[in-house]
Amino acid sequence: MLSRNSRSIHTCGKLYNKPYIQNETMLENIRVVLVNTSHTGNIGSAARAMKTMGLSDLYLVDPIQPPDGKSSAMAAGAGDVLGNATTVATLEEAVAGCGLVVGTSARSRTHSWPMLDPRQCGEKMIAEVPKYPVALVFGRENNGLTNEELQQCHYHVCIPANPEYSSLNLAMAVQTLSYEVRMAWLSKDTINEEPNEYPLSDDLERFYQHLESSLMGTGFVVKNHPGLVMTKLRRLFNRARPESQELNILRGILSSIDKAVKKD
Repeated sequence: MLSRNSRSIHTCGKLYNKPYIQNETMLENIRVVLVNTSHTGNIGSAARAMKTMGLSDLYLVDPIQPPDGKSSAMAAGAGDVLGNATTVATLEEAVAGCGLVVGTSARSRTHSWPMLDPRQCGEKMIAEVPKYPVALVFGRENNGLTNEELQQCHYHVCIPANPEYSSLNLAMAVQTLSYEVRMAWLSKDTINEEPNEYPLSDDLERFYQHLESSLMGTGFVVKNHPGLVMTKLRRLFNRARPESQELNILRGILSSIDKAVKKD
């Protein structure tokens, strides 16, 4: 029964009137990031969910336990995705070099962030992945991503599940959003790619560090009592999403402020 279903899934590519084999490089540059996963079986199930949709770049951020025999068993035929997974200590390392980072969030936050629905998420990732790697970030099984981790994402995505029973396990969430990515990939000729060039996550983090340093230099932010200023500024700039040239202008402005403060 499994092999029969598998064949039907593969042949459904014909429904889109496109060759089944397409530019796989596009999908290879989509990272699925699992943060602090507690159950090793979920890592394997997530790898299987990814492979069914053509995704292969799995990052594990500080898992409670490394992948083991249970992971391999749950991965089934996706042992290659599991075996090639990259393990890092922090989310910042996992999204380094990415130009677009989308974090999954199932609950409302005190400070709202730009939101996408699953379909928009898939379309945006496929529109931007030709330019740089993109990342889809999933949090812990019990309480998701922290506010600090979500602040490292350009957008948040929420799966609109039944409000009376919205419990999705990790692999289900990975499967749902990976499916939307694949659907967008199969329909990519209809998606208008954004011509703008955006800074990578590393560049944005350096900007935020520079911004905080400059604001401390002027006295606007007090080092020992920073409050929520930087959180709100991160939200502002993530919502505005400055292009690379615009970010360079902002960095130049900060440098001019730094020079003026030093002269005083």
